Amino acid sequence: MSAAYSIDIKKSVVDAVLAGLISLIVFGPIVGVVLDGYSFNLQPARVGILVAIVMIGRFAMSLFLQTPKGLRILQGFESTGSGVHVLKPDYKSRLRWIIPALIVIAIVFPFFANKYLLTVVILGLIYVLLGLGLNIVVGLAGLLDLGYVAFYAIGAYGLALGYQYLGLGFWTVLPLAAICAALAGCILGFPVLRMHGDYLAIVTLGFGEIIRLVLNNWLSFTGGPNGMPVPSPTFFGLEFVRKAKDGGVPFHEFFGIDYNPNFKFLFIYIVLFLVVLLVLYIKHRLTRMPVGRAWEALREDEIACRSMGLNHVLVKLSAFTIGASTAGLAGVFFASYQGFVNPSSFTFFESALILAIVVLGGMGSTVGVVIAAFVLTVAPELLRSFSEYRVLLFGVLMVVMMIWRPRGLIRISRTGVVPRKGVAP
Repeated sequence: MSAAYSIDIKKSVVDAVLAGLISLIVFGPIVGVVLDGYSFNLQPARVGILVAIVMIGRFAMSLFLQTPKGLRILQGFESTGSGVHVLKPDYKSRLRWIIPALIVIAIVFPFFANKYLLTVVILGLIYVLLGLGLNIVVGLAGLLDLGYVAFYAIGAYGLALGYQYLGLGFWTVLPLAAICAALAGCILGFPVLRMHGDYLAIVTLGFGEIIRLVLNNWLSFTGGPNGMPVPSPTFFGLEFVRKAKDGGVPFHEFFGIDYNPNFKFLFIYIVLFLVVLLVLYIKHRLTRMPVGRAWEALREDEIACRSMGLNHVLVKLSAFTIGASTAGLAGVFFASYQGFVNPSSFTFFESALILAIVVLGGMGSTVGVVIAAFVLTVAPELLRSFSEYRVLLFGVLMVVMMIWRPRGLIRISRTGVVPRKGVAP
């Protein structure tokens, strides 16, 4: 071991054990419980393998991050000494009650909603996920991405193709789709590292169209314009149907309750709502971590960002990767909600709609994006009788917003800085 650095084995072991416990709690019931005929079959070996893989991976990553190369990667997100303190706002936001109020409404909503309202809110939550992901790329990092719908398509087709060729279900594809979309975001991020503004927008727009054309023309693999069927989600193998296939037990019979045709949508709503809460929490934490500050620095002035020692390559790639993974999750829920996917659902108009959610809500504003997503989702449902003028009304709304509130519905407060004592301004 080199004398230039030391490795804390105890810390790595603790990190590995914590990661193993989290994977056991979160994924253990999904991986280790299999429906076998009329009963559940426990498979602890599968859970043990999963936990072992997670612990070994986390242990290896923890050791690597303590090496000189790993430390350099971590320091890529940190400043080399700016001589300033970031000041937190000295007031409480008047909007601090909005998110808790929305959570309470979301919990009570399923008890009073019919199928139509439930499907509309599910669609709204899907666009909340999309808006939160693009808000990281555009609102925080300042990278104009007009091909964001491509990652949305990757998530949706990931479920359809995984079921068609590998027999994978909803729970298995959900994390895999986020990983695949994140890899696609990383691949897109590399060629556009030196691009800005209009050039970046054109390249990302081309990427989105390439994905759509591939899905539309690869008839033998994706079904082309005919699309592909998507399996309905299940509750640990219990189907939300009146009569299960192959002599299985449906959800309502297993729990001894009356059949309700809305079970599928209630299940999607609950899982989607929990995922949205998780993404909201992760985004909230990221914006207060060094990587979040790095995104904001990159948005304000990339040259100043680089001169302060921030690794702009890692900062951009992290924004593309995290934003894309969120779109991948949204794609899986959209495919399950529709029960069918085809390329016509992933046109440029979808990218423009998601970008409009970010602009309407306020660049970088989480609460604003949530509100804007529901406004732009519910409004078309209320204007069905004016469907031929829907796009026109949408354009008028955006023009009015640019004049009335150019910074969006909810403006984010800017933090201030003060020089440290003894540091020259």
